[in-house]
Amino acid sequence: MGHLMAAYTVFWGVVVGLLFSIWLRQRQLERALTALQARLGEGDDDE
Repeated sequence: MGHLMAAYTVFWGVVVGLLFSIWLRQRQLERALTALQARLGEGDDDE
């Protein structure tokens, strides 16, 4: 039973780590997109 609990702990640790990694990359991408829009002079205009 101890091995099963360890496997679940490792599994959920990996899942949480992957979600956190995706969240960080999304934030970085949003910042880059905002900087690009500002550089192009578009601001928040959506056409």
